[in-house]
Amino acid sequence: MATPDESVVHGSKASPKDLPALDKLLRECAPLVAEHGHTLVAREARALLDGLRARAVAGELPRAELALLPQSLATRVSQRMQPNMRAVLNLTGTVIHTNLGRALLADAALAQVLALTGAPNNLEFDLDSGGRGDRDDLIESLLCELTGAEAATVVNNNAAAVLLGIAALARGKEAIVSRGELVEIGGAFRMPDVMAAAGATLVEVGTTNRTHPRDYEGAINPRTGLIVKVHTSNYAVQGFTAAVDEATLAPIARAGGVPLMTDLGSGALVDLAKWGLPAEPLPQAMLAAGCDVVTFSGDKLLGGPQAGLIVGSKAAIGRIRKFPMKRALRLSKLPFAALEATLRLYQRPERLVQDLPTLRLLTRPQSQIATLAQQLLPEVAAAVAPRFSVAVVALQSQIGSGSLPVERLPSAGLALTPADGRGRSLDALATTLRELPRPVIGRIHEGRLLLDLRCLEEPALLTSQLMTLKEALA
Repeated sequence: MATPDESVVHGSKASPKDLPALDKLLRECAPLVAEHGHTLVAREARALLDGLRARAVAGELPRAELALLPQSLATRVSQRMQPNMRAVLNLTGTVIHTNLGRALLADAALAQVLALTGAPNNLEFDLDSGGRGDRDDLIESLLCELTGAEAATVVNNNAAAVLLGIAALARGKEAIVSRGELVEIGGAFRMPDVMAAAGATLVEVGTTNRTHPRDYEGAINPRTGLIVKVHTSNYAVQGFTAAVDEATLAPIARAGGVPLMTDLGSGALVDLAKWGLPAEPLPQAMLAAGCDVVTFSGDKLLGGPQAGLIVGSKAAIGRIRKFPMKRALRLSKLPFAALEATLRLYQRPERLVQDLPTLRLLTRPQSQIATLAQQLLPEVAAAVAPRFSVAVVALQSQIGSGSLPVERLPSAGLALTPADGRGRSLDALATTLRELPRPVIGRIHEGRLLLDLRCLEEPALLTSQLMTLKEALA
């Protein structure tokens, strides 16, 4: 037990003169300086002392804190070295979540990225001739094999693929698009704006709900450079509708002497219906229907890194590859390595569910997820009691926030309900979960915080943090 005198000392306030000089603090923290270097540690030490000095001047600095200066400085340095971009637990129920990095890379893609990051590689070096190579050559034959295309190229995302395709094929000319396909995707990326940025004049045909072949035929003229089809994957128009498919459009485009380009957006390379998922148009089918150019994403249903894949005829792809904008939009070596490794998984389609995380998560049976929820229930309930009650609930997962956003998958998870019934308590809980070492991202819905477990394949990543959660809520 502390003596009365000791209590007075430890309970007293420190004055500015009680703070150590910067050099003295750094000498006391020599191991920290050796680990991180003088520049970083000195900057954080100076900021720490400045903050303590301001508190001392205000008479708000307990003397006991002075003994904790080395630990406080070590904590500041550690926090400074933490990356802003961190791995999180996606318990939102949205598998391909735009804000959470979309598709998870397969082990093969991760290994390929690691192998090519730490060593020189033949990104633009022809190993056969010993001369300069083209990075597209590393992946073109694989894309052609998988899609049936004559030629292929890759850029850094699908928005870039659409922009580049329109610019290369219709710059200074007219591009025809159905009025019902003038989509807007995330970040206010609108098809009319893309047309303008690409230097093409947008020509709208048809109406919002109905477009017919004659609409395209009547719009083609000597100024026409391109016909564009856009797959409306992020919304649906129902009721009295009509649209013209690529197989019908292709002969119209050929008769008019203009290329036909279709943007599929999500980019499935296999028929998802065989796994009970909503069917998506495939690049293979679009090329077979007569499209000259097909664009699609790499990091959505395809399950790879962010990329824009462009496949089609030799003539059209040749024009796109030669367009000056191509260099500014090209894919860098790391996503390039991940994309090639991901595409190679499609060469053995029987193993896709095992090898491709996106497909594995999308096809995870509800019964398996519900069993996991029952297993986690006691531990999670103990961590948040008595402030919150926890129950296992049936949920509806979402395939993607931008890809098939209206499609739902039967799922299960945990519902956390505040004992006081207040929304502020839910907001506070959501904040606490985000502040965990591995941030946990759920969603608040109808007075409960829902943790959809479809994307939780390693339960220990959650359970190992429950004691920290319990202490934070105490």
